[in-house]
Formats: sequence, structure tokens, C-alpha cells
Amino acid sequence: MGISPLMVPIVLFIMTGVTAIGIPIAKAYARRIEREPRQPVLPPDVGARLERMEQALDSIAIEVERISEGQRFTTKIISEFRGLPQPDPSAALAERAGDRSAVPLSRTREAR
Repeated sequence: MGISPLMVPIVLFIMTGVTAIGIPIAKAYARRIEREPRQPVLPPDVGARLERMEQALDSIAIEVERISEGQRFTTKIISEFRGLPQPDPSAALAERAGDRSAVPLSRTREAR
């Protein structure tokens, strides 16, 4: 069950013929494919869908910009608020109670 000595030259000549004929055919086919226009053919509804998607993205971008402007404004207000002097919580308690029992001892001594 071995390869006969005559089999090798026969296969060599067959492969040489296939290669000699196959390479020019493959090159011609490749040139033909390259010459064809490569204009993608889109269904008509795809263009309309892309237009709607573009409009949706534009509106999302506008809304995101509005959100970021609101965030900048809020951050500015908070930073300005933090710069103001903070009220004394014990004074607010004293005003609610209507008496001086909620005022800290240090303040009662100052008042005397």
C-alpha cells in the first residue's frame, strides 16, 4: 500500500497544469471584482431611519447640555452659599423657645 514511483510525476504534472491555469483565472477574477463600483445599495427606509436617529441624537445632546448648565449653576450657588457666615444653631433654638434656657452658658455670661 505505498505510493508507486509513477504516481509522483503524474501528480506533479497535474498540479503544474492546475497552477498554470488557475493563477491567471484567479487574477482575472480579482481584477473584475476590483473594477465593479462599490456603491452600497441601501434600502430607501434606511436613509429615513438614519435621519430620525440623527435628530434624536441632536435632541439628546441639547438636553445633556441643559442638564450640565443646571449642574454648573447649582454648584455655583452652593459654593457661594458656603462662603456666607453660618448661623448659630443655638441662637435659633433660643428664639423658638422664647426664653434664654437654650442659650449656651458662654453667651449668658456675655449678656450680664
